[in-house]
Amino acid sequence: MLTAIGGVLAVGLTSTTIVNAVATATEQERIEPYGQTVSVDDREMNVLIAGEGATDIVLLPGFGTASPALDFEPLVSDLAQDHRVIVVEPFGYGLSDGTDSERTTANIVEEIHEALQVLEVDRYVLMGHSIAGLYAIAYADRYPEEVAAFVGIDTSVPGQPSMDTEFPTGLMSAAKSLGLVRLITSLTGDHLDGLDYDDDAREQMVLLSYRNSLSPTYLDEMTHIRTNFADAGGTGFPEGLPLLLFVVADNPVTPEWIDLHERQAADVNDGTVIPIDGEHYLHHTHAPEIADAFREWEADRALGFE
Repeated sequence: MLTAIGGVLAVGLTSTTIVNAVATATEQERIEPYGQTVSVDDREMNVLIAGEGATDIVLLPGFGTASPALDFEPLVSDLAQDHRVIVVEPFGYGLSDGTDSERTTANIVEEIHEALQVLEVDRYVLMGHSIAGLYAIAYADRYPEEVAAFVGIDTSVPGQPSMDTEFPTGLMSAAKSLGLVRLITSLTGDHLDGLDYDDDAREQMVLLSYRNSLSPTYLDEMTHIRTNFADAGGTGFPEGLPLLLFVVADNPVTPEWIDLHERQAADVNDGTVIPIDGEHYLHHTHAPEIADAFREWEADRALGFE
């Protein structure tokens, strides 16, 4: 019996592996370019620039976002009416190359900054989702003369619980190679149901998810989550940096979620927390609310743009 079961599993895994390899090669041809590339560390990093205005906004994604430019599209479309918006796709994200450089906070921050330097973007509001909040602390500390303010979209906070997990990245890599991730995704569907994305954008996000999820660069960043959070312990934004944080109002997994962000805001001279009823990807469902609240907040402050 066990031999028979093992044989069935072997045949099944061989089939999923072949299907995954063939589909991956075919899907690569269906991925459509967008934005533009800049050379960083001898690799190509993809960025999308939209809109015009006196204020530049640099958007950074949460961990593992398959296509930041497409994922942020509802928010970009709104903000680009009166701002220039630059969506940076770090290495391993979107259309950017992968990298063998360790995914430490320091390396990620330096690479993003180099991309902006190539684009001659030298003063901006840094806006980010999820783990970008952790990277932004180091970024604002390293480049204080460039960052005019930080706006967080349910961002990570140093000291938040359960960030010391060691992930089984070897097993995850094997699961992708064997086609199991593709199989599970096909059975469970994507996370875009009910959201305001057109069919082309949905298809491209799915294709890029298959390409980028559990890639070597993705897995290396996942491995470094634990140490990046540990290294960020006790750090915060510069006290003179204006801070606007949009935060999920009710986080059942982390009941102290609002308190963590209110303490972060209290540590700067000008910190504001806006709770929103929603889930972690607030920019999927509350883009107009976020954009309007940002405009109102921005209008009350002199951020140094002419």
